[in-house]
Amino acid sequence: LNAFGEELMVHNANAAITYACVATGAQITDFTAAPVYTTEQSKGHHQWLIEFAKMPSSLEAFTEALDSQLQHENSDYEAKRYNDIFLAAPEVVVAKNGIFDTWLGMTGKRGGQRKVPRLCNDRKIMNQLLDLNK
Repeated sequence: LNAFGEELMVHNANAAITYACVATGAQITDFTAAPVYTTEQSKGHHQWLIEFAKMPSSLEAFTEALDSQLQHENSDYEAKRYNDIFLAAPEVVVAKNGIFDTWLGMTGKRGGQRKVPRLCNDRKIMNQLLDLNK
């Protein structure tokens, strides 16, 4: 994910998700993340759609742990997040149970070797998933 020059890699995301789960007692089934671009009303940020097998003790604490660990894992992300000057805190959206499997089935990508893209530089997949999540 490099929409803002943050160069976030999948291993950074996986490590941060794992950290946030341990910190808040959460368990996840699947996730994806995409940028929300800067507008006149808001700063750019990352939007994470996460399907939880077990909800965290606090979604706010989960989001804070995710953000802090992403900064720890990736100095480019940390630089972009510094004092919220360029990149705002991430947003976590709770996904309905089974949404990722539903999306994989709808796109003909369901099967053992098919996976949900973890990090996307555009909103195409995220918007499809958010439509299903309504």
